[in-house]
Amino acid sequence: MRTLIIGDPHGKLPKRIPENLDLILITGDLGKADLARERFFENIERKKKGLLELEKTPVFEKKILQEIASSSLNVVKYFSDIAPTYSILGNVGASTDSEIKKEEKKLGMKLPYIRSELESIKNFNIVINRVRRINGLRFGFLDYFVDNCWIKEFNIKDEKLVKEAQRETARAEKILQWFGNLDVLVCHQPPYRVLDEISEKYGAPKSWWGKHAGSKVILDYIKKKQPRYVFCGHIHEGKGREKIRETEVYNVGSNGDYVLIDLD
Repeated sequence: MRTLIIGDPHGKLPKRIPENLDLILITGDLGKADLARERFFENIERKKKGLLELEKTPVFEKKILQEIASSSLNVVKYFSDIAPTYSILGNVGASTDSEIKKEEKKLGMKLPYIRSELESIKNFNIVINRVRRINGLRFGFLDYFVDNCWIKEFNIKDEKLVKEAQRETARAEKILQWFGNLDVLVCHQPPYRVLDEISEKYGAPKSWWGKHAGSKVILDYIKKKQPRYVFCGHIHEGKGREKIRETEVYNVGSNGDYVLIDLD
């Protein structure tokens, strides 16, 4: 099964891709979120200087959602015209219709219903924390979650985020336990200390350089269950391939990066 694995697109497409594909997998972050990313890192620097964080106005929030929506649709339509395409969402996700409705009430304006549009595209499948059997192989699709080890690695003190990480980590452990044995795991972040080191390359704060942003939950699963392949992204500077015992782990990269593998 001639399979193309696309690293986090962030709205960008490869300049050229191989022909005669049977399957396309995407590691999440379909759309571009430049506005949200710039504001996030700007607020980190402001906080260090003792300045108030810049708030997101309703107009700015809408611009963020529109940027993600339009670029996500462009990516999905392109790949789904080529071969059956499966993707997780990542941390630049697409809110559900109910979440969008709540945001519309809060902001007082009409917003794009990106999830509905994505789910209506022929030949495209959003798979979130589920197993799919494709051509006789078991694929597990684990979406992004905040891992406890990330909280410790980055010395996060925000109580709300700490509690969120505890809930999400416990849930991810249960999901992976339910997955059982897989041929392929598609996840967003890499396993901890494997292709997950932060550097200055993509604009991260200097205090983050050299830290590891992967997941111990994913690492533990790989060590126990040894899927044949793990495809991930999230830490763009970690692009590459490593082995954990018998498992081949690919951080596929981002913004047009891909790998081609024959799965059988």
